[in-house]
Amino acid sequence: MDVGQYMMHYGLAWGNSGNISSRVDADSMLITGSGTYMGHLEDGDLVRVNISSGEYDAAGKRPSKEIPMHAAIYEARPDAGFIIHASPFWTTLAACSDLQIESKLFVESMYYAERIAYVDYYHPGSRELGEAVREKAKEANVIILKNHGIIVFDSSMKEARMGLETIEMTCRMAATMQMTGLTPTVLKPETQQDFLQHSGYKPSRLW
Repeated sequence: MDVGQYMMHYGLAWGNSGNISSRVDADSMLITGSGTYMGHLEDGDLVRVNISSGEYDAAGKRPSKEIPMHAAIYEARPDAGFIIHASPFWTTLAACSDLQIESKLFVESMYYAERIAYVDYYHPGSRELGEAVREKAKEANVIILKNHGIIVFDSSMKEARMGLETIEMTCRMAATMQMTGLTPTVLKPETQQDFLQHSGYKPSRLW
């Protein structure tokens, strides 16, 4: 998948951090293997996993430990087709600080980061993290994981990648405004809703 290479090239991933998955059908997904280098993904780096049971072929490559988090999103959101979990610099800065992120700043942030949720720290790969993400996935497509990173999901790889890029830019803008003393100018709620309903990007998400 070139999405991993793209993420590395544009600073959205580093080392072997992060993982991605794609829904195959109602109860199975492909997820990157444990310790996989995102910059050079091959077919053998993807492991097929049963969403409801977490089972996979033990004779093959071991999947990412973040199965509980990915599976929880696919179960909670039937519209989710692709998930990216990453730790890009500015978004992780927000996750490791009290920086507040406002998505209603510009056109792309309103659309791709329409709703942003936060999950407290739980150990990576834990069922506790998976369950916390499950609850937040019902209300947002961008979830900042405190002291960890971010998880973004959407209907396709392209849309999820755009969501990740957009939230990284939004976090960079928020940090820069705070450091320079600028005051964010947020669009009025009626303007936000008018855009989301009539932007023509694609049908508004059903929350």
